[in-house]
Amino acid sequence: MGAPRARVVRRPVHGVLLLDKPKGLSSNDALQKCKWLLRAEKAGHTGTLDPLATGVLPLCFGAATKFSQLHLDADKTYEAVAVLGLKTATGDAEGGIVSERPVPAITPQQLAEVQRRFTGPLRQVPPMHSALKKDGKALYEYARAGQAVEREARDIVVHELRLALAEEGGRAVIRFTARVSKGTYIRTLGEDIGEALGCGAHLSSLRRMATGPFDVSQCVTLDGFAALDEAGREAALLPPEALLDGHVRVGLGADDAGRFLSGLRRRGPWGDAGRVAVFSPDSVLLGTAHAKGGELIPGRLLSPIEIQQILHASGHAKQP
Repeated sequence: MGAPRARVVRRPVHGVLLLDKPKGLSSNDALQKCKWLLRAEKAGHTGTLDPLATGVLPLCFGAATKFSQLHLDADKTYEAVAVLGLKTATGDAEGGIVSERPVPAITPQQLAEVQRRFTGPLRQVPPMHSALKKDGKALYEYARAGQAVEREARDIVVHELRLALAEEGGRAVIRFTARVSKGTYIRTLGEDIGEALGCGAHLSSLRRMATGPFDVSQCVTLDGFAALDEAGREAALLPPEALLDGHVRVGLGADDAGRFLSGLRRRGPWGDAGRVAVFSPDSVLLGTAHAKGGELIPGRLLSPIEIQQILHASGHAKQP
C-alpha cells in the first residue's frame, strides 16, 4: 500500500484570482485545483466557461464569494473561430458532424451585412448542449438522452461584432470578435452566422478575452500559478472589492462602521446611488449598500471575522 496522502490544512483566503483557464478543463475543476493550491476554505466562480474554451475566469475566495453573483451581469468579450460548411451536434468541435454543405463564395459586402445583422439587440434560442435548466434538469442531460426540448428565445445584446473570412486546415472559417451581454451563447452565434452565410458552421475555438473590467492580460495561467510559492499565490489575488467595479466608494468612521456591520442604516451627506462599496477606516471592505435620501442602506456584508482576517493578512491587524 502507498503512503497515506497528507491532509491539506485549509485556511481563510480572501480575494479574486484572474485565471486564464486552459482548454479541456471544466470551470469547476479549475476552481478546485486553485482552491487546493491556496489551501482555501471557501471558493466559487463568477460563471462558467465551456471545457473547450480558454481565457478569463475570475475565481473568488472567502469574502469575495459574497459578490460573485454581481459579476454574472458583466459584458464579456470573446474571440472565436467558426468552421464554415460543417454543423455539429453540439455547435462546437466536441460534437459529431450532423451536416455538411458547400461554402459559397462570400463577398466583403455579404460579410458586412451579416456583421450588421448580428450586432445589437437579438433574440437567441439557447443550445441543447448547455447547463441551462428546464424542469430542474440541465439541457445537456436531455441532449445526451437524445431528447430535444422546447426552449424560449432570450433577449441578448451583441454590443460589438467583427467578422473576418480566413482559411484554416484547408477549410473556410470566420474569425470573429464579439462583445456581448450576459446570457449570450457564442456557439449559437457562430452557428447563426454560418446559417446566414448559407452553409452552416460550428466553433473550432473559443477564447474569452475580457469579462467586465478584467482582461486576459491580467490573468495567470494554471501552470504559472502552480509554480508560485504560497506567498506568490496570495500576492496574485486581487482584493474582494475588485468585483465591485462601478460602485461608488464610501468610507466610514469607526463608530459608523461598527453599526453598519450590524445591519444598521447610517445617515450622511451621500447622494443617491444604487451601488455603493463601503470601507472601514483601515480601507478594508465592509460590504455593499445603496444610498437613498441621505441614508446608507446595508446590502451584502463581510463578517467581523473576515475583516480581521483580511487585516491580519495585510499586516494591519489590531493588537488586543
